[in-house]
Amino acid sequence: MTKKKNAKILILFAHPAPYQSEVNLPLFWASKAEDDVTVVDLYGEYPRFRINIDREQQRLLEHDVLVFMFPLYWYSTPAILKEWQDLVLEYGFAYGADGAALKGKTFLCAVSAGGPAQAYCEEGYNHYTIRELLRPLEQTASLTGMNFLPPFALFSSRSAVEDSRLENHIQDWKRVLQALREGRVDYEAADRLNRINANLDLVIKEPT
Repeated sequence: MTKKKNAKILILFAHPAPYQSEVNLPLFWASKAEDDVTVVDLYGEYPRFRINIDREQQRLLEHDVLVFMFPLYWYSTPAILKEWQDLVLEYGFAYGADGAALKGKTFLCAVSAGGPAQAYCEEGYNHYTIRELLRPLEQTASLTGMNFLPPFALFSSRSAVEDSRLENHIQDWKRVLQALREGRVDYEAADRLNRINANLDLVIKEPT
């Protein structure tokens, strides 16, 4: 029996000050240590925002899963991720009559938020869930034919180290990467969640 080929994962890491990060930088290094994972530091690679469109499109073609990894900035992504989308996801490549380069790939965000979990709901001071705030990215996935997964999110990120929550978060992330690599994600179950790590046992299938 032929062994199923592992999916290749592309992580676009976007943090304007990574070495001040207590959450995203450890997640970045943990991701780099995983097999079949390519991690790109967008601010490091493009400090003047001069994004190489051909290079980025080729990266997309060579991978099966696209991840945006970033801290939540004003309910959205850091600026370079918006620039990347505007330039790289071109008509005729990512969408449009002949733009099917991303069709069938998987997309999700790994995001950290400074506010507590209870702030991200209708009754909280942010009024929306983390998934609702990232709805433009969900629609981008839909338009380009990608399979969207709810965000992998960490709340109260500024106290994650002090509260001893970071290591478990990293281990959960490695579990997600492994499941993505091996095709063990239940997309239908995931779609019912506001964030994928709310119930990984529901989302990740056991190896067969």
